[in-house]
Amino acid sequence: MGKGRTIALVDPYGAVNDLGKAFRDAGLDCVRVQSTPEVPPSYGPADLTGYSDNIVHDGDFDHMVARLAEVGPTAVVVGSELGVEFTDQLGEALGLPGNGTALSEARRDKFVQIETLRAAGLPTTRQIRVDDPDGLAAWHRETGGRIVVKPVRSARNDGVSFCDTPEQSRAAYHRIMSRNSVFDVPNEGVVAQEYLSGTEFVVNTVSCEGHHRVTDMWRYQKITVNGMRDRINGMTSLSPTDPDWDSVAAYSYATLDALGIRFGPVHLEVMQTDDGPRLVEAGARLCGADVARYAVLLTGESQVDRTVQAYADPERFAAEHRKPYALDNHGAMAFFASPVEGVLRSYPHAHLIEELESCVGLRLRFTPGERLVRTTDDESEPVVVGLIHPERSVLLQDFATVCYLDGFGFYDLEPER
Repeated sequence: MGKGRTIALVDPYGAVNDLGKAFRDAGLDCVRVQSTPEVPPSYGPADLTGYSDNIVHDGDFDHMVARLAEVGPTAVVVGSELGVEFTDQLGEALGLPGNGTALSEARRDKFVQIETLRAAGLPTTRQIRVDDPDGLAAWHRETGGRIVVKPVRSARNDGVSFCDTPEQSRAAYHRIMSRNSVFDVPNEGVVAQEYLSGTEFVVNTVSCEGHHRVTDMWRYQKITVNGMRDRINGMTSLSPTDPDWDSVAAYSYATLDALGIRFGPVHLEVMQTDDGPRLVEAGARLCGADVARYAVLLTGESQVDRTVQAYADPERFAAEHRKPYALDNHGAMAFFASPVEGVLRSYPHAHLIEELESCVGLRLRFTPGERLVRTTDDESEPVVVGLIHPERSVLLQDFATVCYLDGFGFYDLEPER
């Protein structure tokens, strides 16, 4: 891995700053690399706490490489989705261990990603990249049924639409192409895919020198709410003894190989269909939503600490990458959806969640006095609850209780004048 003890962390926005702290706790220095002149508004202001330097890309890549070479990093590590390709470019230019640029586009472009898996012989969903709404509508008529329409490059389910008619697909195309992505840049294109029926899983992994480890796996729960189909309102953890574990994990490992993943964290979403697993999409970066914190309570590890180990102690990673988890707990996370909007007065039933035996976290994203908005996307999600317990029956009962409490009675609003 080289003699240096410095990690260059690219675009470490939001919860990814925990990765920088974890590297520092392991005795490595961290410099922050910003791939764009400005931080996208959706990420909020940059947090420079603990970084020895902040290197901002000025548009001259050679200059950027030279500035980073002066620092002499051990590795260039991806932070958020925005920095995936830039991380690959910097690492390759500096001759550092990484995933290289040969398949970099496949790790960001959702259409290229699926086609790369298909070329590798993996079963995939049918899809098309469209350049105009008429072509999309025609493909939908030919395909029939429900399809998924989304930007080729984005994150956080931004712009994803489930469409039952060609007219809905046409409208989804116009919505995507008429606005900027979550990264505050124009959307580059639209991909349409067949709608996959089945059970969807989250698979979080870390790789080191081609060795892959699943740090945590979850099963999504979905509802239809506020006009949104397949809104993810929660997820429950999977144990390695679960009947779906082996097939989903094997497909995930094959996906990592097909996408050229040799180092670092990856967040995969995999649908278990009647015909077997199919990739929904993969992000070559950490999972968000504070999942790493709950994963540690669940399994004794997370993507964060295994990522640090992959770069700081690759020999130990290789020795442990197939060992059982240190803990055997059961976990769930609930993602609330407000059906109402207005000035928030209180959460009158929040204490009922905090009193549950398995509750380990309750995050309220809107505080009293703020205007609560009706939930239509991840950004307007008002409450996140984390549950962990050694007994699965207790965990599932508490999770059902939490999902029951979410709804019209959970939000007390100021009377509208």
